[in-house]
Amino acid sequence: MSGTETAPDELYERLAAYEGRPAATAGIGKDAVNLPMIRHWCEAMGDAHPAYEGPGAVAPPTMLQAWTMGGLSGHTDRSGAYDELSALLDGAGYTSVVATDCEQEYLRPLRPGDAITFDAVIESVSPRKTTKLGTGHFVTTRMDVLADGELAGTHRFRILKYAPAARPAKPAAHPLESAAHPPESAVRAPEPAVVTPRRPRPVINRDNAGFWEGVAAHRLLVQRCGDCATLRFPWLPGCADCGSREWDTVEASGAGTVYSYVVMHHPPFPAFDPPYTVGLIELAEGVRMVSNVVGVPYDKVRIGMPVRLEFLRVDDELELPVFRADTEARTEVEAGPEAAAAAGPEAEGEG
Repeated sequence: MSGTETAPDELYERLAAYEGRPAATAGIGKDAVNLPMIRHWCEAMGDAHPAYEGPGAVAPPTMLQAWTMGGLSGHTDRSGAYDELSALLDGAGYTSVVATDCEQEYLRPLRPGDAITFDAVIESVSPRKTTKLGTGHFVTTRMDVLADGELAGTHRFRILKYAPAARPAKPAAHPLESAAHPPESAVRAPEPAVVTPRRPRPVINRDNAGFWEGVAAHRLLVQRCGDCATLRFPWLPGCADCGSREWDTVEASGAGTVYSYVVMHHPPFPAFDPPYTVGLIELAEGVRMVSNVVGVPYDKVRIGMPVRLEFLRVDDELELPVFRADTEARTEVEAGPEAAAAAGPEAEGEG
């Protein structure tokens, strides 16, 4: 380590000193909550819920951050602390950045005409972490969003500032080496152990932990609203139909059909063996979920094909729900494309 470099522990002490310092104070949203922006958001998201239109409209809760964004021109009310923290990380070689996750809490609906203000704080800086992307520090900011001076929601945003992991360099070939006459060291060197890549881990949080607990017990659990009894999937903290936060679960029967699908050829991902089928499965209960379709060649999957739930042990730590084409499905597959055409108009595709 050269004399200009900072030891990791010393750097972390300097980074941690920024915890609790403001990232923005008394920020002002560039626009009040308004119907045109709500309409654009709903059209982009495909959300036609009646609560978001008409005289008594409210804004979709997940728009919370949209009202605080500065656009291409940015905000002038950001504090210098966040820029100082970023510069400190850049100077230590952590020049790359990737957003890792966000968490929102909604305290009251936002309505057209609400004037938005916000305060942001550097909530935490992690010790140095090593990831597959590289080594760096996670930085979490918390933004409190106020509507007409009343706290309406909280938005936590986490990034990783990191130095990209170096790709292993290929050793230069010796001039005398050839396939016919390899060097003695190459002849004697043992074959490196084959490391099987792991599947990506699912993101488990307080909103969906119950679903994954069900998977571990070989149960596919679907949320049911405690007020209007509407079933929903994926798991959400509140009902999209009536807004209720009360819910319980029902166990899916495991029967379903292929509503739509894609065949993945490219790009290749470690731990996956393309081509493979990713299906949008419509469960017998009426909700849909994304999962793999197995038990049938990728080019034989058809819309409308009956499938049945099973649980796939991926490795010692991970088990996933997948859907296998059952006996009846195989019969439909062998019947040819005419049977698939009769199943429905939805588009099939390859990716």
